[in-house]
Parts: sequence; C-alpha cells; structure tokens
Amino acid sequence: MFKKDNLRFGMLLGFIAPLLSLVAYYFFKFYPTFSVRECLIFIGENKNQITAISVPCLVLNIALFTFYINTRRDKTAKGIFAITLIYAIGALLLKFIL
Repeated sequence: MFKKDNLRFGMLLGFIAPLLSLVAYYFFKFYPTFSVRECLIFIGENKNQITAISVPCLVLNIALFTFYINTRRDKTAKGIFAITLIYAIGALLLKFIL
C-alpha cells in the first residue's frame, strides 16, 4: 500500500497524518483535564494554541514527505506537500483572521 506513487494517495496520506497527530496531541496534552469540546473552546479563546497544535500535526507530514522524496516517489510527495500547504495556510488564517 505504501509503495504506490500516486498523487491522490499522497493527498490522502497528507490529509490523514495531521488528523492522527492531532488526536495523539489531544490525548497527550489535554485528555485527562479537558473533554474534546472544552479543548476546542480553549483553543478558540487562546489563539497561540493554534500554532502549538498545528506544528506537531504538520511535522508528521514533513516526515512522510521526506520519506517519499528519498524513495523517489515524487507524485505521492507532491500530494503530501500540497495538503501540507493547505493545512499550514488554514492554520495561519485561523490564527490571524478568526
């Protein structure tokens, strides 16, 4: 499954990896103290938390991107990179506009 060189597959990986990282970050940082709803309210009230959460989420995409570039699966790496840019721009918009 991970041996494919496909743009759609890269986009799927790039979309799912930050979500998995976000769930892990929630359980590591917030779980015993906050529910998911309270965590979202906390993040909404404290804009600096958006950066603190988005960076670990995108680090997993960077690792995946590096892996696929080094194994010469460029189409998959392009998909991961495109979704990483979308996530990063979305995090910036959330932080500075909302």
